[in-house]
Amino acid sequence: MSIHLGDVAPDFEQETTIGPIRFHEWLGESWGILFSHPKDFTPVCTTELGAVAKLAPEWAKRNTKVIGLSVDPVGSHAEWAADIAETQGATVNFPIIADADGKVAALYDMIHPAADPKVTVRTVFIIDPAKKVRLTLTYPPSAGRNFDEVLRVLDSLQLTDRHKVTTPANWHEGDDVIIAPSVSDEQARTLFPNGWKTLRPYLRLVAQPR
Repeated sequence: MSIHLGDVAPDFEQETTIGPIRFHEWLGESWGILFSHPKDFTPVCTTELGAVAKLAPEWAKRNTKVIGLSVDPVGSHAEWAADIAETQGATVNFPIIADADGKVAALYDMIHPAADPKVTVRTVFIIDPAKKVRLTLTYPPSAGRNFDEVLRVLDSLQLTDRHKVTTPANWHEGDDVIIAPSVSDEQARTLFPNGWKTLRPYLRLVAQPR
């Protein structure tokens, strides 16, 4: 089953390091980030879980819950968390799903047989409070994920949900944004009374709304 942007994220009930959860219920009204790992005690993923743990204040500022996934059981996850704390200097402060039966991996198309039919590929899903999938990323085993980029896209999604704008290449919080093409100049004068810069009729830059 392939997951497309705009689809409702599949719900599931599965064991985790904080006990069994029903995914949609656990998310509540928050944004969510679900990210998977091939297995416990893998070097790249060890650094990734440490990086995500260190970003706890940033996830909280954005009303976002993060949850990891690996095919290994809860006991293995607990041992791995101790390694992560010792080597990365960060306590794992979010749940990790114990997907031993592969149920969640199948729901989210995390098994790519051409890569390895036994383990989950390294994926990221951003899910909004309506439980819609807003971003999907799949990484190769050799490249650690850039969670600053995940934060950047999360900022863009939250901003563009609130205002009729889009974000340009390499945009970061505080940079100018683009007035959405669906907004006429007449509408824009009401929405953006301080004006904007027109590079082309279809490319209008404006200060980021607050």
